[in-house]
Amino acid sequence: MIPSLGPHPDSTKSYLQTLPSNIHSILLPPINKQDLPQGAYPGVLIQKTVTLSLPSIRDTLKSLTLREPLAALIADAFAFEALSFAKEFNFLSYIYFPSSVMALSLCLHLPKLDEQVTGEYKDLKDPIYYPVVYQFSGVIFHFQCKIDPVMLTNSI
Repeated sequence: MIPSLGPHPDSTKSYLQTLPSNIHSILLPPINKQDLPQGAYPGVLIQKTVTLSLPSIRDTLKSLTLREPLAALIADAFAFEALSFAKEFNFLSYIYFPSSVMALSLCLHLPKLDEQVTGEYKDLKDPIYYPVVYQFSGVIFHFQCKIDPVMLTNSI
């Protein structure tokens, strides 16, 4: 299911036609730009577009479940609100969160970082360095990453 802010571009429709025949795309009715806050950040516009598309998402899920059984609903981080429909229609729900190796490395390193840092991260005067190791086809790359402590809060 693909929500859209305004009409779906022809390039999107063309691309969807190139996908394998076992992948079915459903273009949801577009959201009117006037229904969204003017001058908002793109992430906010995406989130609001999905929120306003929830009735269409629910109707589409209902229609799909009448035709064939669905096992799970997988939504990206912007469409997390749609996960509530999984409970309604009695199937599993997951969030698809594509991430970089760098973000994964940070998540894996956070427990050790938490042991090493006292107080608030944002109060640190120096950057935080942590090791990152990538391995591709037998080649190992070692990096040292620098994090701006102001970006981290005690809620991590």
